[in-house]
Amino acid sequence: MNADIAPMIVPAEFPELQALAWNRDAARPIPAEEAFALYERNWRFVDQKRLTTREKLLIQALADKFGHGILLTTV
Repeated sequence: MNADIAPMIVPAEFPELQALAWNRDAARPIPAEEAFALYERNWRFVDQKRLTTREKLLIQALADKFGHGILLTTV
């Protein structure tokens, strides 16, 4: 997968990322690496059934770029 993603991500454009960024202005762009860290650190709170195709593609692109293709999650 091509890991070419925007350097800044707007959490409000991705429902689950917006939920993870509850304590900040979701309309304010955050660095892509920070978005990856939010997903990775808080994966247990992500409702995977609510992930849109676009958000799934974002998560995979972030994992490809910052996680060597892997999103570390806790079960």
